[in-house]
Amino acid sequence: MNSTRTLQALSLALAATVALGACKKQERDVAAMTPPPMSEPLPPPAPMEPAAAVNVTGVTVGNTAAADKSVGAVSTFTTRDKIIVSVKTDGTANNVGVEAKLTYQDGQVAGTQSATLNTMGAETTNIEFSNTNPWPAGTYTVDVTVDGKPAGSQRIEVK
Repeated sequence: MNSTRTLQALSLALAATVALGACKKQERDVAAMTPPPMSEPLPPPAPMEPAAAVNVTGVTVGNTAAADKSVGAVSTFTTRDKIIVSVKTDGTANNVGVEAKLTYQDGQVAGTQSATLNTMGAETTNIEFSNTNPWPAGTYTVDVTVDGKPAGSQRIEVK
């Protein structure tokens, strides 16, 4: 009878140990799944910079520029003239691309020039085309883009 009691006591002790071990393991798993409390709140997200808000107020093609970068409009050029594309803008721009493309009447690109616009107000950007050889006589189209968007197009003639 003593051995039966001893066996029962050992069985009961073993069952209690297993049950306690399962409880503790469950407590550890719950603790591992619970995130630690935050000591400080996260800062608010940084405000996003506004997109470039620059507007083209004028595109003029000419052959001379004044000190203030203004260009008198010319539609007929000589074969030796410098072709100046003047782009007037207003607004805010940070590293905004300005591009002018000069295309001959047969579709051949005679030149592409670009500039970068950084402004917080009215600005004039001049892009110049010159040729060491005389310009071939004919009709040319000047296409201007600002920030990749069409900003103006003009036809000129070289005689």
